[in-house]
Amino acid sequence: MRGAASNRQNILRIISAGIYRTAKVGSSHSTSVFRSMSTTAGAKGYSRSRLWSGIKYGTLFTVATATSYIGWKIYDAKYPINQKPYDPNLKTLVILGTGWGAATVLKNVDTDKYNVVVVSPRNYFLFTPLLPSCTVGTIENRSIMEPIRHITRHKSRDVTVYEANCTDVNPQTNEITIQGFTDVQAERPKTVLKYDYLVMAVGAMNNTFNTPGVEKYACFLKEIWDAKKIRQKLMDCIETAAYKGQTPKERKRLLHMVVVGGGPTGVEYAGELYDFMTDDLRYWYPELVEDVKITLVEALPNVLPMFDKKLIEYTQNTFKENSINILTKTMVKEVKETTITVQDENKNLVEIPYGLIVWATGNKARAVTEKLRSKISKDDQSSPRGLVVDDYLRVKGVKNIWALGDCSVSKYAPLAQVAERQGKWLAKALNGIADSDSGYEDVEKETPFQYTSYGSLAYIGSDKAIAELPIFNRSLKSGGAATYLFWRSAYLSELFSIRSTAFVMYDWAKKTMFGRDISRE
Repeated sequence: MRGAASNRQNILRIISAGIYRTAKVGSSHSTSVFRSMSTTAGAKGYSRSRLWSGIKYGTLFTVATATSYIGWKIYDAKYPINQKPYDPNLKTLVILGTGWGAATVLKNVDTDKYNVVVVSPRNYFLFTPLLPSCTVGTIENRSIMEPIRHITRHKSRDVTVYEANCTDVNPQTNEITIQGFTDVQAERPKTVLKYDYLVMAVGAMNNTFNTPGVEKYACFLKEIWDAKKIRQKLMDCIETAAYKGQTPKERKRLLHMVVVGGGPTGVEYAGELYDFMTDDLRYWYPELVEDVKITLVEALPNVLPMFDKKLIEYTQNTFKENSINILTKTMVKEVKETTITVQDENKNLVEIPYGLIVWATGNKARAVTEKLRSKISKDDQSSPRGLVVDDYLRVKGVKNIWALGDCSVSKYAPLAQVAERQGKWLAKALNGIADSDSGYEDVEKETPFQYTSYGSLAYIGSDKAIAELPIFNRSLKSGGAATYLFWRSAYLSELFSIRSTAFVMYDWAKKTMFGRDISRE
């Protein structure tokens, strides 16, 4: 580790020296240019070649600085720092989860002030906005997975990480029970951890609304293993449809892809699926492409209800142009192995054959959230959707527990950007109360959490996206190919590390040059 620190210092000296020499060359040359300008301004003017030389060296300096910065970021990400050990005199902060809220708290909390413990069944952060892209191979799965230790090993103090499920929270004794999540069973799969402060950021499950057959036959789209399952099932349908002797009716059924849910996840998956069919399937399976059909089912009167009406119309018109069938005011009543039964806006029951069904609608509280909620008075916890919190993100009815993200119930929608902003606010608040004996109450000295939307984005297929952005107290609405470029740049800027940014950019370039990978894993 000391060798790594020494190497870090040597690299910094080399980078600094390189930037200095480049700047010196550029500066001296620029000085000569401006001296020439002053002596010849009244006569023939300054030399055009000198001007271009100044631009050249200025550009060289900019490129050298940017390259040095990127090189340093790569080195810094690869080699962690020496960390302080556990301090028994500090309070213990336990964070449940590694999603948007939890990872943001972890990135911003001061580990000089806490002993931090992270408990999660997954040892990585998942960039969920790009998850639909993984289902068809536009982006590879690991490109949007950031190992949580890439965050914890860059904190000033050692952070303990347990890949485990939290099965119980005891607010009376400030204890949680965890159980190992790996397939390898240890001698003590269950254990108890003490905490001073607890952050509940466990997310939510898919809500099936008790619809028969959904759990058994539908694919969800919430975790990375869901994307893997969808990609596998999609190729199953395609290869089976291409098998010798399939009847036209059966082939059309296998190639009918149904998406349930007209929110951003469902719409973006439908868009990615359309791109896969038109960009790749038509070249490698030309005999099948005419039988492909995509249907989006939504119970509300229109898709993307959180967007402006004009953007909704633009999306629906784009889907119509792309032959994506939208069934609004339609509810799924039952899912069978090869068909779904829906109730249309006229209350008629219709049976629709399908090959692949993706369920992308609704959130439901996880078991540990429900268990904790059951231990608190119903006067404080009246919502079945999750843990009700106050304006300081404190769970009502208990002490020393905060909740954020999809497992919490507040006046804000369960969105990734809400959870991220909650995480930043909570980390700042925790840093402020670390030395206080009554810190849970002292958090009220902080300004209550307030959320202002950054705007909404959604990809709708065929290299088009829509955006609704708040600018100068007004709402900027746009849609099309230019908005798609903005959509890409916005998500690149939100990725957690330069590693993920490089991987995603590489995947996009690879898809453009060679197409998506249609082989099985």
